[in-house]
Amino acid sequence: MKIISSIDELRDQLRGQLRTAFVPTMGNLHEGHLSLMRLARKHGDPVVASIFVNRLQFGPNEDFDKYPRTFQADVEKLEREGVYVLFAPTEKELYPEPQEYRVRPPDDLGNILEGEFRPGFFTGVTTIVLKLFSCVQPRVAVFGKKDYQQLMIVRNMARQFALPTEIIAAETWRADDGLALSSRNVYLRPDERAEAPALYQALQQVADEVRSGHLDIFQLEREAMARLTKRGWKPDYISIRKRIDLQPPAAGDLAKNEPLVVVAAARLGATRLIDNLEI
Repeated sequence: MKIISSIDELRDQLRGQLRTAFVPTMGNLHEGHLSLMRLARKHGDPVVASIFVNRLQFGPNEDFDKYPRTFQADVEKLEREGVYVLFAPTEKELYPEPQEYRVRPPDDLGNILEGEFRPGFFTGVTTIVLKLFSCVQPRVAVFGKKDYQQLMIVRNMARQFALPTEIIAAETWRADDGLALSSRNVYLRPDERAEAPALYQALQQVADEVRSGHLDIFQLEREAMARLTKRGWKPDYISIRKRIDLQPPAAGDLAKNEPLVVVAAARLGATRLIDNLEI
């Protein structure tokens, strides 16, 4: 595997490649990330991964400085997966001057749910993704469904800018007890790790209620948040949304079985976890 930190060297290395498959990451790789590499290989060749902790998507009181960085272990994992190139730029390489041009998602998608609780987050995401796409010029790029809203925003951006990159969605990778794998899981204390699957269980309970015909979605959301709060969580939201645009479903949508997803974000101790489940 070639480890490249320069944009010019990356472009030289990939010149003439027409089927590049790309997986952008912030490092601290786990089995969920590695499943994205395997899916990428099914859709293209060579496989290129990136590791870059993007300052633009962290708020002023978020965990940029303490975000887990495990570069050498990440390199070993990517080598075992047969990744062709790891693009690992420095901040100075990607942002040699202040990034004053930015990509801002539309408010009705970028400022709801995660965007409401993390202002500016998705502008940071779309800006770095577009920049990485410019560097790698992939034919396909793989993003996980765990970050459901992010996946939708990136997919819409690629379509509206007519980018020559197909966005592939990968299913959420879970531990045996149901917890969605996340780099931030390392922050959980042992007792919190034992409690953490309760978030996915809450989503499953909501989904089961909807499937059984309980269509008072606001009641379901309130009850789910109350149950988590009683267990010691601090939920930001548990919300039933339409898959197509992440807007709340109207009565007519529910009547015609519009495809739905229940999305959630909640703090357990000092760790904020997100998850979702398609209904």
